Amino acid sequence: MAVSPPSASATARRRISRTCALTVALATTALTAAPASVAAAETASGGSGGVKPTVVLVHGAFADASGWNAVAEELLDHGYKVIAPANPLRSLVSDSAYIASVLKSIDGPIVLAGHSYGGAVIGSAAVGNPNVRALVYVSAFMPDKGENLGALSTKFQGSELQPALNPVPYTDGTATGQDLYIKTDKFHSVFAADLPASQTRLMAVEQRPIAAACFEQAAPGAAWRTVPSWFVVSKHDKAIAPDLERWQAARAKSKTVEIDSSHVSMMSHPGVVTRQIQDAAKATATGTKQSAALAETGSRTMALVGVGGLAGTAILAGTALLVTTRRQSAARGD
Repeated sequence: MAVSPPSASATARRRISRTCALTVALATTALTAAPASVAAAETASGGSGGVKPTVVLVHGAFADASGWNAVAEELLDHGYKVIAPANPLRSLVSDSAYIASVLKSIDGPIVLAGHSYGGAVIGSAAVGNPNVRALVYVSAFMPDKGENLGALSTKFQGSELQPALNPVPYTDGTATGQDLYIKTDKFHSVFAADLPASQTRLMAVEQRPIAAACFEQAAPGAAWRTVPSWFVVSKHDKAIAPDLERWQAARAKSKTVEIDSSHVSMMSHPGVVTRQIQDAAKATATGTKQSAALAETGSRTMALVGVGGLAGTAILAGTALLVTTRRQSAARGD
């Protein structure tokens, strides 16, 4: 039986069918590849995580940076870079300038924490430094610009520090002044009543004195007026009146926690203090996370644009071939 060759119209129809199948295949392949393309773009953008800030811990009077040991260890365990510089304790102006110079040497965002007199220092040291994203005050002074700590400390009752001080004249060869120590028999009760007496006995012997000028000079700045702040109030503080700590925190609208602690809350309650610092770090990482989110969104958008372009190209190519085939068939009279 003889088989007739296919007509031109049948050939055209088969061509159209093949074209449509190719178009669908190309579009399906492109859309199926979208998740992989987006995932690759997200990987290239570094994902949505932000960079952790450097935490700078500034100690106060009658102490040194070792008072931050437990907090620093916890922060290091959580992946933070930590710096605990030596606070000179010579004058509020010069101490603030010194810590400001330390901050300028740090790249990237900073969370700045200060204990006791260190709070007054960080408030001035952070002024004008855009890298400082948060201030954390731990049983601390928090003066406004122009205030001095001597006057501030008399605003509320509750401190037993003044009668416990032992003033000692000093000279450094170029200047003379008066250093302030806490009397050794008062150190435990006034400074660190919730630490073992065996520990505070050594702390009293090894204490670093603070120059009286630190309490007399006006604070040169108050970064807490523009930088978000957190505060740890020690309810049993005998060095700084707890009501003064509360008042300062309220004035600055600080995010505040109160704990049953002596003045050295970073030593007796390091977990609470560490959490406040971590909360400050997370809350002020918004800018970094937003940037990462924008980068991720941009990468995702570009990936989808690329995918859409590929699918669109496939559809347009198929449509053009379909139109051409129909025109050819019409010219032959199919």
